[in-house]
Amino acid sequence: MATFLSRNPIGRLPAPVLAIVLQRVFQALDYLHNHCHLVHTDVKADNIMFGIGDDKTLYDFEEAEVASPTPRKELGDGRVIYVSRTIDRPSKIRPPVLCDLGSAFPGDTPRMEDVQPDQYRSPEMILGIPWSYRIDVWSVGCMIWDLFEAKMLFRGRDPEHNTYRGRAHLAEIISVLGFPKLDLIQRGDYRSKFFADTGEWNAGIELRPPQSLETLETTLQGEDKELFLKMVRAMLQWAAEDRKTPSELANDPWIVKQLS
Repeated sequence: MATFLSRNPIGRLPAPVLAIVLQRVFQALDYLHNHCHLVHTDVKADNIMFGIGDDKTLYDFEEAEVASPTPRKELGDGRVIYVSRTIDRPSKIRPPVLCDLGSAFPGDTPRMEDVQPDQYRSPEMILGIPWSYRIDVWSVGCMIWDLFEAKMLFRGRDPEHNTYRGRAHLAEIISVLGFPKLDLIQRGDYRSKFFADTGEWNAGIELRPPQSLETLETTLQGEDKELFLKMVRAMLQWAAEDRKTPSELANDPWIVKQLS
């Protein structure tokens, strides 16, 4: 997916293509969650792949390697390192597939391990609340911005440390979603790093000015925009239990409309 985006002049997916990707990802997550009882934990564009729809692309790749082999280096332990060869964009592509289960965890028991890509970390991950299946839903909600707006919704870059920090990430989430409820804050083992006992912000970094998803979303208009943001909000909820399930989201009205 990342390569597909990089080869697209506008750097983002058209709405109908995004709808196909989202429906497939939600179907995959529904299967993982309900049949395999696994949390993917690493949903991102790099882990979504399109199938190659014509053999000619692979044939041409093979012929090019035979005609002009890529440079390689043989190591003393018997391993061989090859220079990468770019594969041509296929004329036909197959439906997207969610891949890379190397970071998956069993999901039936809430966990505390630190997972997820930094910019896609869910509130429960940052606050130290036991997590399970719904962190994948939050990740998709963040990933949508990368795919459709060609920019990250949350970066989490701390101006003091000039790198990712949870407090900067939370400050960005608050600017878009507003403050979390006190009972959610109190569930977090790391709450004292960010909030006072009464729920006031106390992380040593200024909050950003409030901004709405309506302002941040610049691609759609009218009913399409309204339906799209309603879908995004169904994923980006502070409390995991308030997020819709992948099964529900696979048939979200915005997706259904785009595919009809």
